[in-house]
Amino acid sequence: MTDRLHGDGALVQFSERLTNSTAFGNLFREGMDLVEETAAYLDGAGRAEAKALDRAASLTYATESMRLTTRLMQLASWLLLHRAVKEGEMTLTQANREKTKVKLSAADPGSADTIEKLPEQLQDLIARSMSLQSRIRRLDSTIHSPASERSTIGNPLVPQLNRLKAAFEQ
Repeated sequence: MTDRLHGDGALVQFSERLTNSTAFGNLFREGMDLVEETAAYLDGAGRAEAKALDRAASLTYATESMRLTTRLMQLASWLLLHRAVKEGEMTLTQANREKTKVKLSAADPGSADTIEKLPEQLQDLIARSMSLQSRIRRLDSTIHSPASERSTIGNPLVPQLNRLKAAFEQ
């Protein structure tokens, strides 16, 4: 609670509203559903599809499924961290410190021509995970923008007036 009282009150309120929004709830559900769907695929139909691939494609399948799993685990970690903020289990400042352990750029997929050799369902899961990653990156940059990028609290003209004043005092 004390983190909320020191210096960035308006931003925290906006960010907390963002994590409490319906959009965040939908994103959270979509992310967790994608994690479950991917796990079910890789343990089921994906395993059978991988066995039917030639050696080179099988290696690509293994590599891309590991990248997909890594990416989804990082995204799930981010989502769970921000759900903790939503639930009041931690402050946004605490989440900001913890999120440094989460790599939102983790495990980008291979080239498009490599991906197209994979089974359709795996291609779909990869594409959906990349879309989710992109949306989470945008949300992360909005929630955790550096103090220098935050909008000023109070009169937005004050910095400009101060610059004019400084210019004419010389």
